[in-house]
Amino acid sequence: MLARWWASDVGHSFRTSPVAVLAAALALACVVCAVFAGWIAPHNPLDLRTLELANASLPPAWSDGGSRRFLLGTDNQGRDILSALMYGARISLVVGGVSVALSVLLGVALGLVAGFRGGWVDALLMRLCDVMLSFPAILVALLMAGVGRALFPDAAALVAFGVLIVAITLTGWVPYARTVRGATLVEKNKEYVLAARVVGVTPWRIMVQHVLPNVLGPVLVLATLQVATAIITEATLSFLGVGVPPISPSLGTLIRVGNDFLFSGEWWITVFPGAMLVLIALSVNLLGDWLRDALNPKLR
Repeated sequence: MLARWWASDVGHSFRTSPVAVLAAALALACVVCAVFAGWIAPHNPLDLRTLELANASLPPAWSDGGSRRFLLGTDNQGRDILSALMYGARISLVVGGVSVALSVLLGVALGLVAGFRGGWVDALLMRLCDVMLSFPAILVALLMAGVGRALFPDAAALVAFGVLIVAITLTGWVPYARTVRGATLVEKNKEYVLAARVVGVTPWRIMVQHVLPNVLGPVLVLATLQVATAIITEATLSFLGVGVPPISPSLGTLIRVGNDFLFSGEWWITVFPGAMLVLIALSVNLLGDWLRDALNPKLR
């Protein structure tokens, strides 16, 4: 399958696009560092036994006099910034990936039903989309965080991750639903759908086996771009204190911690997490732009 994709028009477009290759390499490097952080990271920022307050707020490329060297410096708790970035990228990528996957499943299902059934079902689901567009993810997360902490005070960490994923999902499925609905309205009147109806194929089989494969192209592009948006949303919520717990080295929490020490000269605590966040979002957005152009012949 990989060889067939490499020889296809999309694979040729990827090979001949230096921007896409560079963006893919950067995104792959970030994902590898996040997934294998336990083996690649020089230190474990989650292991409190290895932290020493004497190593707090050390500048980049500082050595503690022994075998440990902090290439990007340490934060106010003595955590290695480089290691914290790898573990923090893992949290950001997991939250962003899971929330986008749930948004795609919910949005594609509702958009497919709305476009294929039409009538009052279509009107009801589209009005629901209009309602959800009026609630930003930050507001939904703030409301859910307050309710979750009141109902589950002993499960703060689990509630925090759940709030992030659900808040991003509830506000992120609308673009998929609208995109799939528009494409379904076009596809359902084509000859292959009419032929399937004539031979007695059930509506659910027509939607899943015939219409769905023909409307997934725009969804893939939108999902790629939405991953970067979800990661930035997670970092924003964590920066505001609504996201993951402060003890978890998410990119948002690292930026928030470093912001308190920025004007005291300890710039590396917040600059490097911010640069990591920009690097991930930029590489994913560039891949999304390339995928949009590659899947649409009119843009080539």
